[in-house]
Amino acid sequence: MTALPDLTLAAMASGLRAKAFSAAELAEAHIAAVEAARPLNAFIVETPDHARAAAAAADAALALGEAKPLSGIPLGIKDLFATEGVQTTAGSKILAGFVPQYESTVTARLFADGAGMLGKLNMDQFAMGSSNETSAFGEVVSPWRSAGSNRVLVPGGSSGGSSAAVAARLCPGATGTDTGGSIRQPAAFTGIAGIKPTYGRCSRWGVVAFASSLDQAGPMARDVTDCAILLQSMAGFDPKDATSLDVAVPDWAGGLTGDLRGVRVGVPKEYRLDGIDLEIAAMWDAGLAWLKDAGASVVDVSLPHTKFALPAYYIIAPAEASSNLARYDGVRYGLRVAPDGGTLDAMYEATRAAGFGPEVKRRIMIGTYVLSAGFYDAYYRQAQKVRTLIARDFEAAWERCDVLLTPTAPSAAFSPGDKADPLAMYLNDVFTVPSSLAGLPAMSVPAALTATGLPLGLQVIGRPLDEAGVLNAGFALERAAGFAGRPARWW
Repeated sequence: MTALPDLTLAAMASGLRAKAFSAAELAEAHIAAVEAARPLNAFIVETPDHARAAAAAADAALALGEAKPLSGIPLGIKDLFATEGVQTTAGSKILAGFVPQYESTVTARLFADGAGMLGKLNMDQFAMGSSNETSAFGEVVSPWRSAGSNRVLVPGGSSGGSSAAVAARLCPGATGTDTGGSIRQPAAFTGIAGIKPTYGRCSRWGVVAFASSLDQAGPMARDVTDCAILLQSMAGFDPKDATSLDVAVPDWAGGLTGDLRGVRVGVPKEYRLDGIDLEIAAMWDAGLAWLKDAGASVVDVSLPHTKFALPAYYIIAPAEASSNLARYDGVRYGLRVAPDGGTLDAMYEATRAAGFGPEVKRRIMIGTYVLSAGFYDAYYRQAQKVRTLIARDFEAAWERCDVLLTPTAPSAAFSPGDKADPLAMYLNDVFTVPSSLAGLPAMSVPAALTATGLPLGLQVIGRPLDEAGVLNAGFALERAAGFAGRPARWW
């Protein structure tokens, strides 16, 4: 019999309904897997009691024939989501010990649908990072290794704990957040699937803010079907979030056919970067061939302002972060460092100096600078104009195509310290940032392994609110790729 943690989320749900195993057995198998995988440092806090309580409720509901969509499914929750009665830190010392007295809308919906929580997943501090090296609770270690090497690899970021936990079979699915690629890039690095829905599809209420006009919650799981199932529970209108979209939530999983007849797939020429990795280019070409085999036609499109996306993003996102993070002052909650005999300003300075990590401080400084008098018009206002132009590029592209296909990341996973230069790290988001600036749905699907055995992902980008089209194209890619790679257990 297949070990329970090796099953997909959909298979777990089917097995529970068929009485092949109990929710309690499923929970215990995952609790044991989490405990055995502590060397990965994927979890900041483990919550076995929560998982067991949800499992007991699920078994009772299953016995009565009243199972909910996620009854008995144990999940990992990124530590950016407020969880009532459970520490929530956003991966930062400045929130160490903070225990919310409320539940984020996304997690509340997952739990209302029967899911349990195995724990809070590690992440780059305040979601600022692409490698999970900036967490105040230590870096997450990828479960993957290059062939013939014991060198540690990063799981991507900022949702690195989520990607590592799903890839290592510690949980069948996890929540992530994506501001400039923080679901898609770690999914590509670890050989799993992840989707960033249209901005506003999932409520941001109870999610610690990084850049409010960009942040969006989404699911991470081992395949497209599982992502569709999770997204259906996570999405929906929330009156507590002013950016939440009041639109219907379709049955995304039920609409997965892989039939792409009549679908036009666009290939943005600007994504064909000079010096692109040959293995990534070959995977991209293979992906286009797979989509053609599924019935799609391929057309070339242009997104002329793509080259300005990263500079615009790294003005807008830090600007919003500098405003959002001003609330962490040591007065109301979280860390407080008060020098003896010091003033209120001295407490602010000491608290923020001790509580924020180097990358967070760097982005706050950049954001404060571009918003300051004399620079607001030169930088922030110009970046917002560029953002509008990028969105218009996509609108023009939709006249010629229905979805876009690109690589997810410009490289496979790297080792900690390999990209110590911040600019080199920021380039990890080169393929994911444009769709984030435009608020579009986009997902990463595992598609190939490098010559050294590391995963690579393909990215599908869709029209606003066309998660169905993105998921179905991803489903077609997944079936054609037949990706079966999984990390060899070393921990």
